Amino acid sequence: MGFLRPVCVCFFFLGVSVYCQYESYQWSEDYDQESDDVYQPEFQFHQNVDYGVPYHQHILGCASECFCPANFPLSMYCDNRHLKVIPKIPAHIQQVYLQFNEIEAVTADSFANATNLKEINLSHNKIQSHKIDHGVFAKLSNLLQLDLQHNHLEEFPSPLPKSLERLLLGYNEISRVQKNAMDALPNLTMLDLCHNHLDDSTLKGNILPKTEKLMQLNLCHNRLESMPPGLPSSLMYLSLENNSISSIPENYFREIPKLHALRMSHNKLQDITHNIFNVSDLKELNVGHNRLKQAFYIPRNLEHLYLENNEIENINVSVMCPSIDPLHHHHLTYIRVDQNKLQQPISSYIFFCFPHIHTIYYGEQRSTNGQTIQLKTQVFRRFQDESDSEDQDDHQAGTEQEETEEESVDPQYYGSQEWQGMI
Repeated sequence: MGFLRPVCVCFFFLGVSVYCQYESYQWSEDYDQESDDVYQPEFQFHQNVDYGVPYHQHILGCASECFCPANFPLSMYCDNRHLKVIPKIPAHIQQVYLQFNEIEAVTADSFANATNLKEINLSHNKIQSHKIDHGVFAKLSNLLQLDLQHNHLEEFPSPLPKSLERLLLGYNEISRVQKNAMDALPNLTMLDLCHNHLDDSTLKGNILPKTEKLMQLNLCHNRLESMPPGLPSSLMYLSLENNSISSIPENYFREIPKLHALRMSHNKLQDITHNIFNVSDLKELNVGHNRLKQAFYIPRNLEHLYLENNEIENINVSVMCPSIDPLHHHHLTYIRVDQNKLQQPISSYIFFCFPHIHTIYYGEQRSTNGQTIQLKTQVFRRFQDESDSEDQDDHQAGTEQEETEEESVDPQYYGSQEWQGMI
C-alpha cells in the first residue's frame, strides 16, 4: 500500500493537467467557423476539361463561328447562327452541324481540309443546286451521311463519295436525276427523296439498280403515276404515299422479295390482282386512302393492314385467307377498315384464319347516300395475362369467353379473350 499511494497521486495530477488542457482548447474557433479559403482537393480539376476524352479544343482548333465541345472533340456545332457561308472546317472534325442557317452555296474552299468528315448536316438552309461546287462532296472519302433536307435543290447532287450510306434530300424541288448519278453509290442503304417534284420520266432510266445495298427508299409526296422501276433486291422499306399511282404491275414485288414495309396511302389504286402483295417477308401494308373496292390475299407474315378510306363494300375472308394451316398460322394482328362502305361486320371466320388478331377498327362507314354510319360491332382483343383482365368490367377469370349478340367464337380455339362493343 505504501508503494501504490504515491503512484495514484501522480496519476491524479496527470489527469487534472490533461483535462485542463482540453478545457482551454478553442473548439469553436477551429470547427464552428467557416474558413475564408475554399477547400482545394489534392487533385486540381479545371473547368472545361473532360479527363475521359483527349483535350483537343485548343490544340486542333475550331471555327470561330461554331462550338466544339470538349466532350465531343470531333464534332463542330454551327447550327442556328444566321450563317450565310460555311466556315472552314478543321481537318480533325468528323461531324459538322450547319442546319437552320441562311447558307446559299457550298464551296470547295470550306471543305478543303475536312478529309475526315463522316457526317454533314446542311438541312434547313437556302442552298441551290447550281451553287454547289462540282465534286465538293465527292472528295470526302469518309463521308457516311449527308443531310440536305429543306433547301432549294432542283436536281440530284452529283457526284457523291462512294462511302456514302445515308442521303437525305427531302423537302426540296428536285425534278431531275442524272442517269448515272447513283452508279457510284455502292454502299448507300437509305435514300430519302420525299416532298420533291419527281415524276415517272425522272425514274424511267432505271437509276437505282446499282445501289445493291439500298434498304430504305422514300418517294412520298411526289408526282409519280406508276411504280418506280428497277428497284434493288435488297430493299426492305418502300414509301410511296401521296402520289398518283393507279396500278401495280403483276409480279412487281418479285424483284424485291425482302420487302418488310410498304406504304402506299393517298394514291389512286383501284384494280389490283388479288395476290399482288404476296411477299413472304411483308409485315406492314398501308393502302389506305385509295379507291380499292375489294379485299386481296394477305401474306402469312403480315402483321398490320391499313385499308381505311377506300370503296370496299364487303370483305371476303376467303379471298384474304384461301386456306387454314394449323401448323403455320397467319400473323395478322391489326386491321383498320374505317371510312369504307361496309354494311356489316367482317365474318367471324376471320378469327379462324387469323388467330393472332387483337383489333379490327371499323370506325365510321360511308353509306350510299353520302352519310356516315357506325357499325355496332365489336373490337376483338386477346389478353396476354391475367393482370390485363382485372382492369375490365364484367370480365370473368380463367378461360371463360364473352359472346355478343352479333357473333360467337369457339372458346376451345381462342382461349381467354374479350369482345367489346364499339359504337
